[in-house]
Amino acid sequence: FIFQRIGLSGEGTDAVVILEKTPFQEEKIPDLLKKPMNAELQMHNDIYCTFYLSPPPELSEIKATVVYPATEKHIQKYLRQEVHLIRETWEDYKNITLPFIHSQSFSIQWVYNILEKKAETDRIVHENPDPSNGFVLVPDLKWNQNQLEDLYLIALVHRRDIKSLRDLTAEHLPLLRNVLQEGKEAIVKRFGVPSSQLRIYLHYQPSYYHLHVHFTALGYDAPGSSVERAHLLADVIDNLAMDSMYYQKRALTFPLRADEPLFKKFQEAGRL
Repeated sequence: FIFQRIGLSGEGTDAVVILEKTPFQEEKIPDLLKKPMNAELQMHNDIYCTFYLSPPPELSEIKATVVYPATEKHIQKYLRQEVHLIRETWEDYKNITLPFIHSQSFSIQWVYNILEKKAETDRIVHENPDPSNGFVLVPDLKWNQNQLEDLYLIALVHRRDIKSLRDLTAEHLPLLRNVLQEGKEAIVKRFGVPSSQLRIYLHYQPSYYHLHVHFTALGYDAPGSSVERAHLLADVIDNLAMDSMYYQKRALTFPLRADEPLFKKFQEAGRL
């Protein structure tokens, strides 16, 4: 993707604009090749040729995502930075990460807007309204819903007292099992994608501190689906079933960018 940092209306406020080329749909490829367009030869070697094509407007859509007003945290998120792996013990979490979370004012009003039906009501794919063990399933903003190859949905739990993987115990197993089972059923019913072709996982660290679960197409290399950040929901359920305090005992590894405040907290504590 491409991002720009811009000032709006001369007011000194910032926005993040992310421009993404939408994926080709297989059924549109014949039209792409039939319609007249500019073709610039870049390389020709024996049987191999490379061209730059300029497709007609109807076949060259660009998806634009705007974050406005954007905080410094939003802007830093989209800037290129060095990335480091952190190995966080439970003591690190209590002494470094948790105090940092409490000291920050992370706004998740957009999550509450969805849960309270103040926004995106037309996008809800499935809801279990139970206040303790229920959730809302909605398409992620990264998915334009035009093709299944990059399917991406998010399950937002109704409970507001679970920040992340670190808070989970066996008490939460009914909730997690509901998300896993009902989420899979809703996706196969709405989109026809079987559970065997889904990657269902949680992030640690999450990008926002309200428990949520990612559902992505297995063949899609989704951002954050790498081994150092993604924890399969089925594995999380099994771990908690074996030991209620599993995520209060074990060390967790996650990536942090060098410009992130939490990275600096680990540096100051001598943990890097």
